[in-house]
Amino acid sequence: MDCFRTKSIRHFWGLVLGLAAIFTIMGVISVGAAEILVYTALEDDELAVYMKDWEAKYPNIKANIVRDSTGIVTAKLLAEKDNPRADLIWGVSATSLLVCDQVGMLIGYNPKGIEKLKPAFFDQKNKEAHWTGLKAYMTGFVGNTIEMKAKGLVMPQSYADLLDPIYKGHLVMPNPASSGTGFLTVSAILQIMGEDAGWDYLDKLHQNIAVYTHSGSKPAKMAGKGEYPIGISFAYRGFKQKSSGEPVVVAFPKEKSGWEVEANGLIKKPRIKKEAKIFLDWAISDDAYKMYATVYPIIGSTVVPVTVPDGYPPDPVVQLIDNDFDWAARNRAAILKKWTQRYDGKSEAK
Repeated sequence: MDCFRTKSIRHFWGLVLGLAAIFTIMGVISVGAAEILVYTALEDDELAVYMKDWEAKYPNIKANIVRDSTGIVTAKLLAEKDNPRADLIWGVSATSLLVCDQVGMLIGYNPKGIEKLKPAFFDQKNKEAHWTGLKAYMTGFVGNTIEMKAKGLVMPQSYADLLDPIYKGHLVMPNPASSGTGFLTVSAILQIMGEDAGWDYLDKLHQNIAVYTHSGSKPAKMAGKGEYPIGISFAYRGFKQKSSGEPVVVAFPKEKSGWEVEANGLIKKPRIKKEAKIFLDWAISDDAYKMYATVYPIIGSTVVPVTVPDGYPPDPVVQLIDNDFDWAARNRAAILKKWTQRYDGKSEAK
């Protein structure tokens, strides 16, 4: 009996030690496979390319991506201000990051390689940058050549052209409360024309708008499909659609384009994950900028060369307004409130 009891005890402890070893191994594995939560407004087709590079370089860091349009990402971030979930922001408008910074949501960090960035592409106010930029995107008009011909329309070449009564019901534009492209366009109009004249212009433009979308790229996509003849969108999307064979042309407003910098930032949390900093390092690396340069002709790097795609001005920077990002961030809430009160009745259902 004693021999049987001894063997049973040995067997029991053997099982315990075996399970402990398994749990220890599992613990090591879970520690090795760190996770970070990333909020982004980058386009889905871009993310598919960028994330392959990240996953190849950092297989032991799982980046969980939450993607939505700029306005929705910004609203989500502000709603979570007192209990932030995201570890970092990647590719969201600089204006949105400035809004988050104004309420104390960001913490300074200088990613590796920040010394290679153009001055306009990183925070100049703090020793430790609260944001760094990737690339610039700008307002563009995207017109469907077949639909415009069928309806007797010509491609608009300026903001002023958009007020012509011939475009009534034929224009689609992003809602600035949910779309970064919508906000940069409205902000540009107010900065170019002055606030009083700008709101008067937007009142008149509203008469020609068929619908306001909740995505910056959707007006271009709708034009490409022939749902509406002309979309006020961002130029990159129109050129991408044209290259894939859609019957579209792209024009830039003669008064110059509104624009934004897609930017990154580190969320202030009780525990800052080192993996979040590694992601921010990668996001402004030379390899990352080489990928960004295949999409947009204006990037933040001073060392990675860029080939300007057909259709853009030879020097795309000349098309950009003198954008006051601080003004846009300070006035964003007031602009969106006023815009929503006046024009939201034509917004598509969420």
